[in-house]
Amino acid sequence: MADDLCPFTKDIFVIKAPKKSPLVLRMFVLVFAMVCGVYICSICVKQISTHSKTGFLNVPVIQKPCPEPNIQPWEIPYVHYPKPKAYSRAECACNPVRYFAILSMQRSGSGWFETLLNNHTNISSNGEIFSVKVRRSNISTIVETLDTIYNLEWNSSASKNECTAAVGLKWMLNQGLMQHHAEILEYFNTRGVSVIFLFRRNLLRRMISVLANLYDRDAKPLNGIHKSHVHSPDEAEILAKYKPKINATLLIPNLKQVEETTAKALEYFKSSRHIILYYEDVVKNRTKLKDVQDFLKVPHRELKSRQVKIHKGSLSQQVENWDDIQKTIKGTHYESFLHADYRK
Repeated sequence: MADDLCPFTKDIFVIKAPKKSPLVLRMFVLVFAMVCGVYICSICVKQISTHSKTGFLNVPVIQKPCPEPNIQPWEIPYVHYPKPKAYSRAECACNPVRYFAILSMQRSGSGWFETLLNNHTNISSNGEIFSVKVRRSNISTIVETLDTIYNLEWNSSASKNECTAAVGLKWMLNQGLMQHHAEILEYFNTRGVSVIFLFRRNLLRRMISVLANLYDRDAKPLNGIHKSHVHSPDEAEILAKYKPKINATLLIPNLKQVEETTAKALEYFKSSRHIILYYEDVVKNRTKLKDVQDFLKVPHRELKSRQVKIHKGSLSQQVENWDDIQKTIKGTHYESFLHADYRK
């Protein structure tokens, strides 16, 4: 009887053991499922967060296009909307900007003319940028410099606020302009740059101004400082005391050379959108400044300059060897230079 009970008891133990194993297994599966659930949830949260951030960062990139300007079809290539990298044009982002370049020669009134333009609220002319040789060392550096100027990223005293309507520079013909004229013309026409030619009719007066400026550069009579332009009558009077002696033998060839250079510049850039001005005309007729403002499509303003003219009055009082000059020029087509006068 006892033997019968023992096997029964053993059987009971053998049967009960497997009942405990499924419970542990279930607990393990439950814990594993919870860990997996937490991990999957964390991944989902990260993905949602990443998409949210990406969407938020992309919002500013989507900008509303600027409305079409009310202009003639031919004007479209000359209307621009620069996007400077260093700052935002903010509410002026849709204000159109015109690009221009003043092409001139030294001592032709370009400095005075540029101060008049910069007196306009909406015009920024950045000066004689290419007087620095490294900027005109090759066409690549020239293009890079022009891109910086026309993208409103050139920092100078002429820089206006973000609502600049016309931006440009003053460029002398002997500063890489004639050397790279074909590439520069292509740039002007491709980028929609308008050209303002500014020359001087009386080339004899220009020659006197050039020689006097060279003397001032070395002598520096204004307290040891060289000034190409002055802002007071006293300074102008001091500089006007110097009377250069012109080489009469080289006078006619020099005048011809300047004429030929001017003619070449007009020929090289004749296919650009341009306007031709002469210093004497602007001095005598201020309506010429309205023509320039119309050319640049900016509102009319009364433009003023603080510069004071240095050489005034009769040419006979400005040259040391006046008699030689008269004899050399009389009978040539330059004779009118002896008598032409104007006031400023």
